[in-house]
Amino acid sequence: MSIQPRIDDYWTHRAPAYDSGQRRPERWDDDAAMWSSIWSQALPNTPSRVLDLGTGTGHAALLVAGLGHDVTGVDSSPGMLEIAQEHADRARADGRPAPTFALGDAVDPPFAEGSLDAVICRYVTWTLREPVAALSRWRGLLRPGGVLAVVDSTWFTDGLEGSPPEFVDAYGPVLADLPLALASSIEPTVAAIREAGFTDVFVRDLTEVLEADERHGAAPGHRPRMQHLVTART
Repeated sequence: MSIQPRIDDYWTHRAPAYDSGQRRPERWDDDAAMWSSIWSQALPNTPSRVLDLGTGTGHAALLVAGLGHDVTGVDSSPGMLEIAQEHADRARADGRPAPTFALGDAVDPPFAEGSLDAVICRYVTWTLREPVAALSRWRGLLRPGGVLAVVDSTWFTDGLEGSPPEFVDAYGPVLADLPLALASSIEPTVAAIREAGFTDVFVRDLTEVLEADERHGAAPGHRPRMQHLVTART
């Protein structure tokens, strides 16, 4: 099995546990309010067409749809999307807004040039083999004045030490080829965004997320780390 199908297969099998870790009952209400506020501050105030790349089980896409935006989430893992769709179906059944989801490559999503108001991603930029090329493609999808909003962290400053064996099997062969994965700060991500042609680049440390993780415990397999929101415009 080649590398990308192996990674997609890992996330498909991991999807139920990943989703449970993102939606722990003891903190979900607080998390939903916190992340809704984070995305609200990053995105346009008026209803907009938003693309969530590497949507996973739809965490960001569902919350952003709840803010009144027209959201599509794209992911290459069928298992992740299956759970995301279940969440969307439940939201619609309850009369709440929900995103649509599509199987696709986050690096080169199937959308027309200049067709979007905003592109968001959460915990995705570290996975990019050619971050500047991917970010340039995303910039092309945006209308003039469109918004990029990226959330990520420095997850692997110690390499894969302490990571679950299945994760090591999936990412060990490629980690050295992911320029942002081993970064010790968010600055290489910021530099890639600028090099891709974005302007008005702004970084906000998400201290509220760190404090919540310290209070409740981070998702299984992780420890509390400072996460960062990077916003930019075309």
